[in-house]
Order: sequence, then C-alpha cells, then structure tokens
Amino acid sequence: MPDGPRDPSCDGNHKIRWDKSHHLATEHAKLEHRMSEFGVLTNRKRALIALVHSVVFLGVAFHGFASPKAGIVRPGLVATADIVLIGIYLTVASILAWLVTISRCVRERVYFVLCASSATFGLLRTIFGDGAVPPAQYLRVIMLTSAVIVGTWIFRSYSRSVPEGALPD
Repeated sequence: MPDGPRDPSCDGNHKIRWDKSHHLATEHAKLEHRMSEFGVLTNRKRALIALVHSVVFLGVAFHGFASPKAGIVRPGLVATADIVLIGIYLTVASILAWLVTISRCVRERVYFVLCASSATFGLLRTIFGDGAVPPAQYLRVIMLTSAVIVGTWIFRSYSRSVPEGALPD
C-alpha cells in the first residue's frame, strides 16, 4: 500500500458501512424520493404511458354517458360486442388487481386500485346494465379522474429537478 495522503473520512480496509465512513457525503442534499420506491412505474416513461392510458380511458368513460348499457342478464338477444367487452374488462381488471399486489409505495398502489375499481365498475355496468347499477358510470368517471390526478403526481415526481449536491461525481 503506497504511503500517501489518506482521506480521513474513509476507512482503509472498507469494513465500515459507507454511510458511517463517508459521513460528510451523506450530509449533502438528497433526492426527494427514491426512484426505487415504485415497483411498476419505475421510470418516467412508464409513468407517462400509464397516465396517457388513464386519460384515454377517462375519455371512454365520459363517452359511456352517451351510450347507456342494457346489460346481458336481461332476457333477450345478447350482443357479441358485449361478450367481448366483458372479456376485455375481466382481463384488464385482473391485470390491474395484480399490479396492485406488486406495487411498492402507497401512491402507486392507490393509482392501480383506482384504475382496477374503474375497470370493475365498467364490467358491472356491462353485465347488469345502467338500470341495475346506476352509480357505476359515475363511480367509474370519479375513479379514473382520481387516477389521472394520482398518475400526474407520480409522473411529476420523476420530473423534479435534482439538487446539484445530489448528483453523482
């Protein structure tokens, strides 16, 4: 080992934890949140894609006010489109419920719960119709509006500027 000036804040054999041996470095500015706190929306691109999906489906939910659903449980002819829509809603609601289980932080979990509940209300509306479940359409719009708000919050958390002291060397 060469005889030269040593950094007094670093232990020579590196057996002490980094934050203990580099106490000066940990006192500098820190990021507001860790990017690894998210389990699914782990980067800005994923957060943007999720937000765009929420906005698009919010538009679809608003369009649902113009096209009332009769439901498939009433006697009569069942449209093939309704059966396909039920399959789509089941798939989407199941995937969103699974994303809730693998989400890490509260913001991400709330976002996916809102999306999953909106898809579930869409499913109920398609199966039973607007007459049997009148609040389903309104709740769907409320859930998606809330998901857009939470999704924007998550997206903006990736858009924050990082203090200069928190950047790596």
